[in-house]
Amino acid sequence: MSDVGKKWAVENGIKLPEKFWDGCDRLYELLIETNKEYNLTRIDSYEGYLIKHVVDSLAILKYFSILSKPGISLADIGCGAGFPSLVLALARPELHVTAIDSSGKKVAFVAKAAEKLGLNNLTAFHGRTGEMVHKEEWRARFPLITARAVGSSVKIYQDAWRMLTDRGRFILYKTPGQAAAELPELQKQKPQRHWKLSDPFSLPEAQGERIFLYF
Repeated sequence: MSDVGKKWAVENGIKLPEKFWDGCDRLYELLIETNKEYNLTRIDSYEGYLIKHVVDSLAILKYFSILSKPGISLADIGCGAGFPSLVLALARPELHVTAIDSSGKKVAFVAKAAEKLGLNNLTAFHGRTGEMVHKEEWRARFPLITARAVGSSVKIYQDAWRMLTDRGRFILYKTPGQAAAELPELQKQKPQRHWKLSDPFSLPEAQGERIFLYF
């Protein structure tokens, strides 16, 4: 296990379960194994995996303490290979995560990984949010919705805002450039929300700039 992730977590005051990094190592093995069959996500190295996927996913815990409250439910839209959903489920066992994606192969991987990692707090669902919201069971269900590296913020909001509880919030992973470009159009959407930007931050070893777009 490289120390890059542990060092970053300590420096940013993020406390993690004792076996968190062991789980991340196992997830890396599962990703590499599955990537031999079909392309789940790009991984150039173990260090790259830790920084661009694990640390990037964990950063939300620094800015939004609500994710540490017991019993909170979160929907991760366009979960892909499980980032941030698998990482957050590992990091916060008390968090209930629903990982949603339109790709059956990716949902199957996330479900398999959750089983292998013993994550009873994660459910993987194959579907499109624009269609799911027409079913009563998905409406006003989640206090939190996240999305990382998937689609435009406007499209995500239009498709999924009905899935939020009355006082729920979106938290979207973005680069500063993406956030600046998408924020003006987001502020025009109905129902209107007071969208904000977190402080920008840098991933370790100059691996990119990130920011959260949220309300």
